[in-house]
Amino acid sequence: MEHGSRVVTVEIHGQQYPIRSGLDPAYVAELAAYVDEKMQLALRESPAGDTLKLAVLAALNIADEYFRVLDDERRQNDQVASRAAELERVLDLALGLADSRSQSAAR
Repeated sequence: MEHGSRVVTVEIHGQQYPIRSGLDPAYVAELAAYVDEKMQLALRESPAGDTLKLAVLAALNIADEYFRVLDDERRQNDQVASRAAELERVLDLALGLADSRSQSAAR
């Protein structure tokens, strides 16, 4: 549900950020919590990293997740399309057999 643009203050990696958005504030807070979680994971992987380095690592991890989801979705869509084409072929065959049977019975 979209609302008029408003400012939502979120906390990521100990910093407060005012975010102007037309999205539901709870959703913006959820996104910020997710980014904060990724920043914390990056901090565990690179304890000596500065905030910028951690943000880049977090962004790369989020991008990796996103691309993996896209690949999975593409793969699933391809499987569904393949199965639908096979079902269509089987149905065409069955209908073709049904048509030839009805023609034979009419003779």
